[in-house]
Amino acid sequence: MMKKLLLPLILALIGIAGGVGAGIALRPAKQPEIITNPCGETDHAEKTDAGDHAESDGHDDHEPAEEQDYVKLNNQFIVPVVKGDAVNSLVVMSLSIEIAQGQRELVYAREPKLRDALLQVMFDHANMGGFDGAFTDGNTLDVLRVALTETAQSVLGNSVNSVLIVEIARQDM
Repeated sequence: MMKKLLLPLILALIGIAGGVGAGIALRPAKQPEIITNPCGETDHAEKTDAGDHAESDGHDDHEPAEEQDYVKLNNQFIVPVVKGDAVNSLVVMSLSIEIAQGQRELVYAREPKLRDALLQVMFDHANMGGFDGAFTDGNTLDVLRVALTETAQSVLGNSVNSVLIVEIARQDM
């Protein structure tokens, strides 16, 4: 009689322990907490286990000291995703460039070369499988953003702070 009661209890405890272990092992990475200060600006701070914000030395290393302009590139980018010899889907993206204030004309003057370079980065990303599956995952988009930003900086110089993905959509064929 005692064995009949003890066996289900042991199996239940093993199942619970396995579930807790799997939950801890598979939990998502920490996401930055967005804090809005009274001036309406947003700061990004890593959330610590104690719930406190990361210490700051008086200035934010992520924000540039000078004012920024945002230049929306005129047309969308259309990237085919090829599987085998056929187009499997199309990815449509709109980008904006975060650039030092007063440098808008530089972006417009070099836009054809910039679009060509950015499109090549997107083609490479598609060929590596970056637009397959959960392509809007934060880590996947961060890889693409970094590559786009480095490419924009190579074309436009150090006045580029970052490339922003304003819109992204995938249409499967």
